[in-house]
Amino acid sequence: MVKICMAGVTGWTGRAITEALVAAEDLTLTGAVARKAAGQDLGEALGLARQGLVVSKSVSEALDSAACDVLIDYTHPDSIKGHVLEAVGRGVCVVVGTSGLTAEDYAEIDAAARSAKVGVLASGNFAITAALLSHFALQAARYIEHFEVIDYAKSAKPDAPSGTARELAERLGEVRQPAIDWPLDRIRGPRELRGGSINGVQVHSVRLPSYTASVDALFTVPGARLKLTHDAGTDARVYAEGTLLAARKVGGFVGLKRGLDQLLFEEGD
Repeated sequence: MVKICMAGVTGWTGRAITEALVAAEDLTLTGAVARKAAGQDLGEALGLARQGLVVSKSVSEALDSAACDVLIDYTHPDSIKGHVLEAVGRGVCVVVGTSGLTAEDYAEIDAAARSAKVGVLASGNFAITAALLSHFALQAARYIEHFEVIDYAKSAKPDAPSGTARELAERLGEVRQPAIDWPLDRIRGPRELRGGSINGVQVHSVRLPSYTASVDALFTVPGARLKLTHDAGTDARVYAEGTLLAARKVGGFVGLKRGLDQLLFEEGD
């Protein structure tokens, strides 16, 4: 039985993940974190039957209260790095579902995880469809030199690009640097209209009502286009299966892995 501490239990995604954890037969919740629901029974906080687990106000408090094998974090960009380093320092593996970390942050986390001999799995999106998009896009980049990323989200989303698009661009840039036929510093017009560069990949963020979390990976050759799309609606349960898969597997490696697809397409699978 894998013991889980869940941070962000009352959030939009965190609630769906927590309900899936409660129903899982091979995972058990030993800790729950939500500042506004601190002191409440987990079931009371989520509108479920009583769970006999009191919600903690912080990750530190939850980790002090009970032993756990894995911290799953769906909280806030301002908090996530501290949470990960706190858990890793205690020898606890981490599944990162919170966006906002930079490549430099991940390098620091990787070093800390290797020193502590624990695993950290971070993914900009834990939907299986998003993981498949990442896998296929990385394969496409091996053969096609022109590609860009378009990121869509709700109008009030504070970060741009999304964690999904940022992670995808960073990983695509590791496969190859895309061709840009007209130099960006010679654009006639506002430079920002060509998007932002992440690891050499142009990313465009659209923020409008009706979108929740969508991303397009565009690949083109003369005379043909390949468009890979992940498009999620308003049901957060799409992130539960991938998150629980990560929680089950994160104890099987040391250091940082980025992208749920790395677990879906492990050698021998």
